[in-house]
Amino acid sequence: MMAGGDLRSLVGVVAAVAAAMSYVRFMARRLRPGLPRLAAFVPVLAVLPVIPLSFRALHLRVTSGFFLGWLAEFKLLLLASGHGPLDTSLPLPAFVAIASLPVRRRAQRDSENAPRPGLGLVTSVVMAALLAAIVSVYPNKERINKYVLLMMYSLHVYLALELVLAFTAAAARAVMGMDLEPQFDRPYLSASLREFWGRRWNLSVPALLRQCVSRPVRARVGGGVAGVAAGVLAAFLVSGIMHEAVIYYATLRPPTGEATAFFALHGACAVAEGWWAAHKAWPRPPRAVATTLTLAFILATGFWLIVPPITRTGTDRVVIAESEAVVAFVRDAGSWAAASVRSALTGHS
Repeated sequence: MMAGGDLRSLVGVVAAVAAAMSYVRFMARRLRPGLPRLAAFVPVLAVLPVIPLSFRALHLRVTSGFFLGWLAEFKLLLLASGHGPLDTSLPLPAFVAIASLPVRRRAQRDSENAPRPGLGLVTSVVMAALLAAIVSVYPNKERINKYVLLMMYSLHVYLALELVLAFTAAAARAVMGMDLEPQFDRPYLSASLREFWGRRWNLSVPALLRQCVSRPVRARVGGGVAGVAAGVLAAFLVSGIMHEAVIYYATLRPPTGEATAFFALHGACAVAEGWWAAHKAWPRPPRAVATTLTLAFILATGFWLIVPPITRTGTDRVVIAESEAVVAFVRDAGSWAAASVRSALTGHS
């Protein structure tokens, strides 16, 4: 749950981000894309990664670190070069929201009945219930097989990300009429690493990496196989470095390089997949087999390189404690609401 100190920090963070993005919009409207605009953005680029450290709660620190220390930084870099999703003609509130959150303007073709990015109500309830069930098992984790526990951690991360982004989408639609940027597309169906990272998992990240990293590197190296491979490897390397930052927000410990190694390995394997796929006559496993092998590889390498920096520092215990507090709060709030309804109905009978 959010402590009083973090509630005050949240107000300060919102004010600081709004002021920073207002300055960015002001400068971008007066400076042409290029080095002068980038130089004007430097103070904001330097401050944004520090802002999440004002939170004591791990979930708030990591979520705001992802939004501000990663997504917002890349969006501002793209704006400095005259590209990306930010448009200085946007109203200030919309500009601030798009710059600092994974949201976008609703397309004009969208209607009230058109499907929108984000989870539906029923799916959100089911995922929340499943996450609550996982959290309820954690007090007995000493009795659980290590690999089963690691699977639970992985599912916990996925469900938590989906629910945080679903809440963000609901808030963006209710307050500003915006939609969430596409995030997840059933990653458990991925039949290759390229499909998992490029088309199904946390989709706002590969979209920004393509614009900020892959395409510039490919343009510098040149076309052809070498350019494509260089762009992919560079994107995975940058992703690894940014994941080191996200893990730092969680653990508050110096980076270990394990996340970078994880993504460098996956980048090399993704390049190898592309090379194999280019040979149309070479054999392919059935999709069910490919999906099983892909997910097994992701989980195995994640247990090897991503989980240890979390468990080694005891951060997993903090995650569990905060999750248990949230579940208890929701349960108590539900009980209080139910009791209030019963009392009201009894009073009117």
